[in-house]
Amino acid sequence: MEKSIKLTNTLLSYMGEHEITSITEEKQNSEYKGFSFSVYEHTYRSRLAKLTAKKKGYFVAFWEKDINNHNQAYSYDESPNKIVISVIDGERKGQFIFPKLVLLQKGVLRSETSKGKMAMRVYPSWEQELNSSAEKSQKWQMKYFIDVSKAVDIARLTDLYFS
Repeated sequence: MEKSIKLTNTLLSYMGEHEITSITEEKQNSEYKGFSFSVYEHTYRSRLAKLTAKKKGYFVAFWEKDINNHNQAYSYDESPNKIVISVIDGERKGQFIFPKLVLLQKGVLRSETSKGKMAMRVYPSWEQELNSSAEKSQKWQMKYFIDVSKAVDIARLTDLYFS
C-alpha cells in the first residue's frame, strides 16, 4: 500500500470507525501519489508532497486535463470538500487538510475569476529559517496542518477532517 494512503488510513483509524469508503487513483498526478477518496459523505483529494533539494518546504502538484488535453488547475466547483497533502520525511509526518473554500481564497483552485495554480509549496511546522514569502505561506497553512510525527491530537485531527 502506498505510504500516503497508509498514513491516511492510520489517522482515520485513530478517530474511531472512520474508514475510506471509496478510493480512486488519479493517474495524471501519479508522481505525487494522487488519489480521491470518501469517508461517508465527506470527499477528499490527496497528494504526497515531495522534498526538493534547492528550496525549503515540500512541493506538490495537482492538476487535471481539460477537454483539449491541456493541464489546468482544479476547479472549485468540481473539487471535493478538502484536499489532503501528506508530508512524509523520514520520522517526520504530517498532513495539511485544506478546505476547498480556503484554497479558492488563496488562488489555488480555478474559478470564473481565477485561473488557479497547478502546484504549490507547503511548509510544515518543522520548517524553520524560511524567507519572508515562505513564512507568510507557512503562517496561513499552519491552521490546516497537523504534525503526527510523535503523537496525534485526535480532537484536532477530527476537526480538520470532518468540520
